[in-house]
Amino acid sequence: MIRSIAVVGALSILGLVACTAVRGPAVEPSPDVTISMPEAATGASAAPTALSEPSPTLPPPTAIPEPTPAVLIAAGDIAGCGSDGDEATAALVESLPGTVAVLGDSAYPSGAPEEFAQCYEPTWGRFRDRTRPAVGNHEYQTPGASGYFAYFGPAAGPTGLGYYSYDLGAWHIVVLNSQCWEVGGCGGDDPQAEWLETDLLAHPTQCALAYWHVPRFSSGIHGSSDVMQAYWHLLVEAGAEIVLNGHDHDYERFAPQDAQGGLDLERGVREFVVGTGGYGRYLFPGAALPNSEARDASTYGVLLVSLYAGRYEWEFRPVAGGSYSDTGSGFCHP
Repeated sequence: MIRSIAVVGALSILGLVACTAVRGPAVEPSPDVTISMPEAATGASAAPTALSEPSPTLPPPTAIPEPTPAVLIAAGDIAGCGSDGDEATAALVESLPGTVAVLGDSAYPSGAPEEFAQCYEPTWGRFRDRTRPAVGNHEYQTPGASGYFAYFGPAAGPTGLGYYSYDLGAWHIVVLNSQCWEVGGCGGDDPQAEWLETDLLAHPTQCALAYWHVPRFSSGIHGSSDVMQAYWHLLVEAGAEIVLNGHDHDYERFAPQDAQGGLDLERGVREFVVGTGGYGRYLFPGAALPNSEARDASTYGVLLVSLYAGRYEWEFRPVAGGSYSDTGSGFCHP
């Protein structure tokens, strides 16, 4: 009886202890403690975590190379045996790759064979194999400009005419004879104008450039000449971009103009006078003409025209010791 009571008492004490443990306050984990709970055993091992593969390294983007332009190196009024300016410009041209556009009056005073041989050949004659010339007024002081045509040969176009065309890169280039009365007249119905219209129709490129000797527009001592007005009109109608001239011994750049000299930014032609090839320099006699954008008479030099598809850039580069320069760019007419 006593043993039974003792057993019952012991069980009661154990129950009391158990109840006290269950009813005690919950213990909150410290905020600084991370509690990790093991996963319940399921009898199967957990799948390993897949390792992400590194992304392949992409090569740097390939740089698109700048297209190489065709280059015209242009100047007129160049060589005389009593002048050393052509030696300075020849030294400049010699360092420049490109097609040489001689803008007339290449050998002074009269374009005679001996003047080409003795005055022009030692300097600019070094570039004869890459020269496409235009004839000037001084060449015609030798009858028929025969010294000019004999010296340049096929590079000057058909003998006796002084006008021809060629392609340079994406551009069509037209060379005209501003002594147009020597080759049939200067009107819109005369042989050279008819040839020009036919040639432009046969070469419907987006970009075209023309050069001849006597400028349509000039603030220089010789001034503007309307002798080539009919040709300018044909060039505007065909959408040409640029005209290069000499005759005035200075440098001048005009904004795009129509045949009458009106500003025409949509369809006009931009003119450069580059009579800076080496045979003397002329001072400007007065104020610049309307639409003249830049001009200089302080140095000899050449004009570089870089011809790209659909656009162009220009740079007047002076001879050694000169400081004047002029640069810019434009787009071809759509």
